[in-house]
Amino acid sequence: MATIAVLGAGYAGLRTVKRLIHDKVDAHIVLINKNPYHYESTQLHEIVAGSKEPSDITFDIRSAVSDKVEVIIDSVTSIDREHRRVMLAASKPVEYDYLVNALGFESESFGIKGVTENTLSFSDVDSAVAAHEHIERTLARYGTSHDENDLRIIVCGAGFTGVELLGELITMIPEWTSRYSLPQDGITLYCVEGGKKLLPMLPEHLSAWAVDYLTEHGVQLHTGTVITEVRPGVVVSADQEFHANTIIWTTGVRGSRVIGDSGYSQKRNRVVVQGDLSVKDHPEEFLIGDVSAVPDPSSGRMYPTTAQIAIAQADTAAANIAALLRGRATTPFAFTSVGTVCSLGPHAGVASIDMVGHWHLKGRKVGIVKKLVNDRSVLELSHVREMLASN
Repeated sequence: MATIAVLGAGYAGLRTVKRLIHDKVDAHIVLINKNPYHYESTQLHEIVAGSKEPSDITFDIRSAVSDKVEVIIDSVTSIDREHRRVMLAASKPVEYDYLVNALGFESESFGIKGVTENTLSFSDVDSAVAAHEHIERTLARYGTSHDENDLRIIVCGAGFTGVELLGELITMIPEWTSRYSLPQDGITLYCVEGGKKLLPMLPEHLSAWAVDYLTEHGVQLHTGTVITEVRPGVVVSADQEFHANTIIWTTGVRGSRVIGDSGYSQKRNRVVVQGDLSVKDHPEEFLIGDVSAVPDPSSGRMYPTTAQIAIAQADTAAANIAALLRGRATTPFAFTSVGTVCSLGPHAGVASIDMVGHWHLKGRKVGIVKKLVNDRSVLELSHVREMLASN
């Protein structure tokens, strides 16, 4: 019997396992993940802000997959591609006939001096909790330090993660002000972004609404401001300096370092895959999610790495492995976006939805849409029980 090794239990990996079981493949499926739980990575910013607890965005992997799946909780250190073995930190190597690599992302510093040492980033639950604890600790310290920089938070980057984090931080300011007896309007949020526009993937009027919302709630936006260095408590851009004792880095991500450590031809730990999501010269390997770079045939550009695309990739990878096991040809990946939703806290946001027509939404109703999107992803990856528990 063939062995299918699936690396990572994020959106892409867990969905792959679910589809393989659904397709009744005649194979031994092994799911390898660092932690015994799946977490909703699109909600990590809520952990950072403190509006949700880790238990709100996680569920147990073993309870979410079939008993037919072997689950190994361990860290992948590298892949011996020549001998088709997955090397693990604490367990014996796992041999495979087919591999689905969905190991996810890490924070990207782009080589900017001081980023790693002097900023907080979050790519998993532990790092998100650490960032939240730093914020709480720094705000609480103001009562004795009287250092204005303890009340300043800089978010570096204004992509989706940065903007959603800012929206969530806004909602927490009144609670923090009361909890730590801080001066009214004492907490200041800054956003430093190298691009000239926030949320350029959205229609102009929606991105403008988001900008207005953030600025009306006190966020000081500095777009077109390229960060050149980060020092302790200082973000530097050319001849400008921004001071704060909390600096959060959200400017970008790269694929898992396992990609670079395993000899793949890659850029930022992402591998350009074939049309069917397999790796050139390795038809038994499928790379999906944040470790893959998938060309959009209509534009020639790479698809963005989103949960929506990762889930669609998982369906294709699972179907193609099932086809290979049955002696059939694989099919190319095809993707049609159903839209984009950007929350600005639990009760506001902007969204462009391409489903049953074209919908442009802003304001409170987007909070409802975002919750439906999150619930749908949990339902697709696990069971109704976990979806209800997340409410």
